Amino acid sequence: MAGIKKRRHIAKALTWRLVGTLDTFIISYIVSGSAQIGMVISGTELLTKTVLYYFHERVWYSYIPFGVGNER
Repeated sequence: MAGIKKRRHIAKALTWRLVGTLDTFIISYIVSGSAQIGMVISGTELLTKTVLYYFHERVWYSYIPFGVGNER
């Protein structure tokens, strides 16, 4: 794990958020019937969830060895 760079976590967070944001836009559009409302909701969650995911990933990387070969 020592060779994994922080920018990998950033890239992973961004690509996953794009998928999640598209999903949120589609659901918001279906529920509201408004593309504008769908864009506002999905744009907001894109920013907040990208930051939250990055810190979640760093906590797992730093403190939780589950699934990385360190298990007993």
